[in-house]
Amino acid sequence: MVHAFIMIKTAAGKSEGLLEAIRDLEPVTDAHIVAGSYDVIAEVDAPEVYDVLETVSSRMQALEGVSDTKTYIAMD
Repeated sequence: MVHAFIMIKTAAGKSEGLLEAIRDLEPVTDAHIVAGSYDVIAEVDAPEVYDVLETVSSRMQALEGVSDTKTYIAMD
């Protein structure tokens, strides 16, 4: 199992509207609006690294209002 944290930047005023859409993506396990350089942090649990990358690049980045993402794979 691969556990990852996805940092998501959104267009101004879009964080709240995107939160549920991000939470509904498989294999996202949780997501939170945060203060700082990014607007939302999502947690992903997937069988393979490829599944994490596919979720981020094909589905998460396709959501209208998502402007940038950064993926961190947990090493523990």
